[in-house]
Amino acid sequence: MRRYLVCHLSSACAGLVSEGACRASLPVLVTVTDAATPDVVAGLDALRREVGACTRCPLHETRTQAVSGEGDPGARLMFVGEAPGYHEDKQGRPFVGAAGKTLDELLASIGFAREQVFIANVLKCRPPGNRDPRPDEIAACRPYLEAQVALIRPVVICSLGNFATKLLSGDQSGITKVHGAPQIREVGGHRFHLYPIFHPAAALYTPAMLETLRADMYRLPQLLTEPLPQPAAGPASEDDSRPPVDGHADPAGRAPRSAGRTEAPPSAGGPVGRDASVAAVFPNAGAPTAVGAVSAEEDQLGLF
Repeated sequence: MRRYLVCHLSSACAGLVSEGACRASLPVLVTVTDAATPDVVAGLDALRREVGACTRCPLHETRTQAVSGEGDPGARLMFVGEAPGYHEDKQGRPFVGAAGKTLDELLASIGFAREQVFIANVLKCRPPGNRDPRPDEIAACRPYLEAQVALIRPVVICSLGNFATKLLSGDQSGITKVHGAPQIREVGGHRFHLYPIFHPAAALYTPAMLETLRADMYRLPQLLTEPLPQPAAGPASEDDSRPPVDGHADPAGRAPRSAGRTEAPPSAGGPVGRDASVAAVFPNAGAPTAVGAVSAEEDQLGLF
């Protein structure tokens, strides 16, 4: 069973008038969630148990709890942050601290609740002192995130901050340059809209950033209604040549989200983007940076 939400998009966001014009509302019927199949629910539960027992990197030695992610398994909208913080590590849930409260408020501003979306992180364990994720940690956790995407098959993935955006886009561009601009990306044969925005914690460091976050968030409901373009016909790339799990040819990637999602997830660990390695996308992840040398794009905790 699908659940719908009537959202009111500003005409500015719909591209009908300038950004400086008044916010006349346009009602839009948005599909918030689809009914998840038992296989998807079981797959996410098995993944949660695997994450909870993970010892792939040294972070398991210092964590209190692993934080796999939570939300509606049939969600059409998925959020991906950087890593658990203090409160997330204690509770085993994503975004339950101050940044989580900001995210809840941003969701409420467009008529959504966190129970209607799925929330995860690049890392499933808290880095000591909330330091930046390191390339080996990202590589160790990456298969879990890819498996979540392949199971949930969201229409839109909203990446929060630099680390999630760079991993899912395979691009070095900082969040300051790319926020609020949708991209078409693919993970595990599933195509989706990638929508980068600043991390909600950015508003805690820079209160003026809250308005930018609100403006970017306001565009999400319309993006959920926009169809994904089909890939251009041509020779199969390395990504496209991998056989689908169900054994049937699927030159367009996978069936559209609305067609259902009964297949099992592809094996984790495949490329995100094109020929992007974690080390190439995050050459300095985890390395200490002098405060005076921090650029606008690579500021506090990879949030900017």
